Amino acid sequence: MSGPLDGGRGHGGPEDLPGAVPRIPGPRAAGDDLSPPDVLPPPPDAEPAPEAPQAEPAPPPPDVQSAPRAPEAEPAPLLPEALPAPRASEAEPAAAAAPASEPPPHRLLKSLLGAWALAACSPEETAAVEEHLTGCASCADEGLRLRDAVGLLHTDRDLDLDPLLRSRVLENCLGRRPARIPVPAWAGAYDAETARLDALLRDIGDAEWHAPVRLRWFDGEEKVSRKATVAGVIGHLMSTDGLVASALGLGDPAGPDAPASPTERTELLWESGERPATRSVRVPWREQSHALVRTVSFAGRGVERLYVPYGDFALPLQDAMLDRAFECWVHADDIAAAVDYPYDPPAGAHLHHMIDLAARLLPAALAARRRAGLASPARGLVTAGSPGRSLHLEVEGAGGGHWYISLDSPAAVGDPDHAVAQIALDAVEFCQLVAGHVPPADAAAGQEGDREAVREVLFAAASLSRL
Repeated sequence: MSGPLDGGRGHGGPEDLPGAVPRIPGPRAAGDDLSPPDVLPPPPDAEPAPEAPQAEPAPPPPDVQSAPRAPEAEPAPLLPEALPAPRASEAEPAAAAAPASEPPPHRLLKSLLGAWALAACSPEETAAVEEHLTGCASCADEGLRLRDAVGLLHTDRDLDLDPLLRSRVLENCLGRRPARIPVPAWAGAYDAETARLDALLRDIGDAEWHAPVRLRWFDGEEKVSRKATVAGVIGHLMSTDGLVASALGLGDPAGPDAPASPTERTELLWESGERPATRSVRVPWREQSHALVRTVSFAGRGVERLYVPYGDFALPLQDAMLDRAFECWVHADDIAAAVDYPYDPPAGAHLHHMIDLAARLLPAALAARRRAGLASPARGLVTAGSPGRSLHLEVEGAGGGHWYISLDSPAAVGDPDHAVAQIALDAVEFCQLVAGHVPPADAAAGQEGDREAVREVLFAAASLSRL
């Protein structure tokens, strides 16, 4: 069958002969294709590809063979010039289409500002962004804000909260709106120190509650120590706080028949094993400290003169609360050292009250050491309330001050005009001495005057410590 569907060719035409060029060419390649089409003749220097063997055509009918064939004009070959020429933009390389000196667009440079502020751009991107910032005010402002924000991310400060943050926040809040039932000033140190210790306990893991803690104190002649755990130390604090709770009419965690001596109460608690040596001891201890602060706040005036028995001696309630605040800080520092936790000293105002309490107890401690034969006899007794031989105690740093310690009688009054010696110590160092953590011979940074008086005051300060 012949016709347009088979190329418009009939049987027996000259195009059917072997090697003849087809009259109608095949489909052309797309204009975007820059490579020569397959129908083009090979280049002159290329060897022609071998033709595939074709079957020999059948002989024509007799009448066709006998008829003479008229010569036909040879069809013109399809030249490459007949194809459409490629566009100039396609013939050129892509690099020539965009000049290399053209800067990146504004939108791209603006998206790089965050990476530029973090110094995360490549050198080429950094140069492009900084060149753009010199001419774009809006991007320059945004880049400056991002750089300032990155500065806040790179801080060398400790991530732990400032221990004085709670005090400052409370002071600011109370300055704007005073509390209806304020905490007495003499109970503020206990309130702050128990809160700081509770924050430490919340921050440690379960395993650290069993970490060994070395408790140290001075028994009058030498340093002694006792090994405990973090949970055991909290049980000790709760047991001793029970003395204040019992004096206020609250429940005593050691029981109604517990001894009044803090050491005996602690030993009884540790031996009984009633309190578990785990973190579960934190909740009853914290509830008791809250109850003490709440009770003294609602008690009103005059409650500070209530006495709290400590076995061999008794303290007014306001001094007992300072004593409990001091011991809470000392043992919190012991726990922090055991679990490698940063812990700062108390606020300066609270530290001053603790030092003042220790300075007021020193004359009685000196008299007790004389009765025990551990100190030299008094040199000059005076009537009660009269000035006598004194030692000038100078405590430096936050919470420091000047105190004059009566050397011969607790009833005498310390007086600058009767000072025979002087001791200068740092505030924290003096508290460590009173806690029994520093040997008396190594405590004083500066000494002047009567050496015997200096030695006796230092040993008396260390003897204020206990378990």
